[in-house]
Amino acid sequence: MENKIISKIKKVLNKIRPSLQMDGGDVEFMDFDEKRGILKVKLVGHCAHCPMSQITLKQGIEAEIKKAVPEVEEVRAV
Repeated sequence: MENKIISKIKKVLNKIRPSLQMDGGDVEFMDFDEKRGILKVKLVGHCAHCPMSQITLKQGIEAEIKKAVPEVEEVRAV
């Protein structure tokens, strides 16, 4: 069974997903290290190779998730 933090993370990712999909990309949940607060996501489609992907990851995805899920300290792309 999925824990509450992971459920909250996935809800936020689902809110972010449509704006990424408009540009031909997407984001997938991979793992969350609860002890260290590190969320790992996979950028797919156009997001995987976009030169702006780090900005999208940090200023978009990470910012939104940290606002909604304070247990997340950092978001990393894998």
